[in-house]
Amino acid sequence: MCGRFTLVIAPETMVRRFQVDMQNLEYRMRYNIAPGQQVLAIIAEKGKRRIGEIRWGLIPSWAKDAKSAFQLINARAESLQDKPSFQKLLVRKRCMIPADSFYEWKATEKGKQPMRIMRRDEQPFAFAGLFDTWLQPDGQKVHTCTIITTSPNELVAPIHQRMPVILREEDESLWLDREFQDLERLQSLLIPYETEWMRAYPVTKAVGNVKNDDSECIREVMLG
Repeated sequence: MCGRFTLVIAPETMVRRFQVDMQNLEYRMRYNIAPGQQVLAIIAEKGKRRIGEIRWGLIPSWAKDAKSAFQLINARAESLQDKPSFQKLLVRKRCMIPADSFYEWKATEKGKQPMRIMRRDEQPFAFAGLFDTWLQPDGQKVHTCTIITTSPNELVAPIHQRMPVILREEDESLWLDREFQDLERLQSLLIPYETEWMRAYPVTKAVGNVKNDDSECIREVMLG
């Protein structure tokens, strides 16, 4: 699964990398993003990208209440077309969630050790996501999302049995194109990211507490 990630790049890097307008967005660096919080998501309408905040934890439009949100922080790539919560979203409601690393907890003799997993060149990337809009009983709209996961690559496998789908940059526009509905082609994008492009290192166990959201969370620690 993917239960924590970071986005600590400069706003000008966001604009340049993802081709979005951030002028009306209050942006701050996030070192420990957790389910239930607002995250940045990118969609495209008629070829133009838009970025905004959305809550992490999908509430399907047909849900009777919000209880499903924390259960649907991730969607398994292999079963997207089999589940009513996701199959229609794969056709028309795809999004990208910008990040520059994610955390997973590795089992060790001394307990679970959090690891930060990122690109070797420390450049940002985009998770493949799905989004939906749910109407509260009072009529207010709630926009929510889920991050798609897949089998791990060789780097992540010793740490966790799943990893988030990181889109290749050349596939991002296709993923965002709402007019493109070839499910077989879309499914082919949901594969593990190349091992050789990634690295992982141990970080403080303080990331386990969602209240901790500062640069200390990404500092490499020595294991001994």
